[in-house]
Amino acid sequence: MDDQPHSQRAPVGPIPTTDTALLGIYLNDHLAGATAGVERARSLARAFRGSVSATALRPIAQEIAEDRASLLLIMRTLGIPVRRYKVCLGWASEKTGRLKSNGRLVRRSPLSSLVELELLRIGVVGKAAGWQTLRQLAESDGRLDARLLDELLERAMRQQTTLEELRRRQVEETFRQP
Repeated sequence: MDDQPHSQRAPVGPIPTTDTALLGIYLNDHLAGATAGVERARSLARAFRGSVSATALRPIAQEIAEDRASLLLIMRTLGIPVRRYKVCLGWASEKTGRLKSNGRLVRRSPLSSLVELELLRIGVVGKAAGWQTLRQLAESDGRLDARLLDELLERAMRQQTTLEELRRRQVEETFRQP
């Protein structure tokens, strides 16, 4: 049995060489985006309630919330503090984005659904880039779980595919002549 306290043992895996100051800014920016993404996905699932699209969006909204939780866990593992003001800005920007003009005053326009699907897909592409960045850093930083990052990246790719299918369907519905 090892006599050294856990805090004095050599790290498992490669020794971390990551600039945590810059990584902290980067991950907090991604956390702000993830916060907006969770709100956007839940809002879209509600807007499509009762449709085939809602059936596809509900699990994506749940996964996006789980992905945000994974990001928070990664940040804790790396000792990176959450910058609450960035989280609040992400939340507020998503709410503000709903105020855009959509050609209708009283009810939801199909154009709103299309634009929101596109924004959500763009967000998932950005999330995938974040997972790819962390996966690359995992090669030299043993605190990062490469297997988890591979799973998160794979899930983001599936989400992109589903969102693209929904976007294409919405294009037809939005621009079809009555």
